[in-house]
Amino acid sequence: TSSSSPSPSPSLPPIVEKESTNTKVASESEGHAEIAETSTITIISMILIAVISIFTYPESLQPVGRPTVNHVWYFGWISALSTGLGVLPLIFSPDFNTYWVGVTNAIAAGMMIAASYSLVIEGCIFDEEDDSSEISSSTRTIIGAILGLVFILGTKSFLEKHEELNVAGLHGADARKVLLIIFVMTLHSFSEGIGIGVSFGGSNGSELGVFISASLAVHNVPEGLAVAIVLLPRKISKLTASLWCIVTSLPQPLMAVPAFLFVHAFIPFLPVGLGFAGGAMAWVAVFELLVEAYEDTESVLITGAISSLSLFAMLALQGVIDDEARS
Repeated sequence: TSSSSPSPSPSLPPIVEKESTNTKVASESEGHAEIAETSTITIISMILIAVISIFTYPESLQPVGRPTVNHVWYFGWISALSTGLGVLPLIFSPDFNTYWVGVTNAIAAGMMIAASYSLVIEGCIFDEEDDSSEISSSTRTIIGAILGLVFILGTKSFLEKHEELNVAGLHGADARKVLLIIFVMTLHSFSEGIGIGVSFGGSNGSELGVFISASLAVHNVPEGLAVAIVLLPRKISKLTASLWCIVTSLPQPLMAVPAFLFVHAFIPFLPVGLGFAGGAMAWVAVFELLVEAYEDTESVLITGAISSLSLFAMLALQGVIDDEARS
């Protein structure tokens, strides 16, 4: 009788396992889709940005005579908005697997190292007639860079103690990394905002301020790209990524106005701000993005080559912008 009993079908376990796996994959896909959706807050924020852009538009975009506070604010505002355009090159990008996340981190690292280098050099060669400080600009820049490193290390330590962090649907390590990137990109916008305000406050402020703001607007696009490259592989929607890019540059209009009104008070601190942002940005680029890029690509050669190409491309672009500014 035992020989006539039907034996258990060997195909049942694989079928059950397959269904379980499919359910898990579907669940993960739904989770990713949910994270990638554009939130209501993002949509409301973008509408608010459009409203501000319309209602703060000056009567004449080109200043006639001495620039007004409205002109200074608006040119800083437009410069900040241009950072959101950094998402455009990635608008049709597919989903990234682990390897390509590493590649994008290497690209972002190269761009941020180039930006850090430019900030430090700019601080060291800073020379302004109204600079009343007795400390050399190089010394102030180095002090700023040290303070920037201390600040970013303290910020990283603080974030590591808060596992419950949630940023745009991200948790844990991803949330901490995104916050660090946003922090350092926002920090360097403070010095750029001061630069806009100071340029409008000089004797040729109407012309120089407009040109400096336009140059920064162009410069902000690849910086926005560096932020977007870090955000998009983590399943953040493109509109949300664009909003975060803009957020990193909001200090530009916010700092431009007081710097314009109190230009003599702000000038001595500009090299410190440039060094501060440069030091913080360099640390994140090397010890966060490059390290993660190597872990994801599993290749020192690929990580080094891609980040180097990105670095030199960014330096070349900045060189072109600087040459135009000098001419």
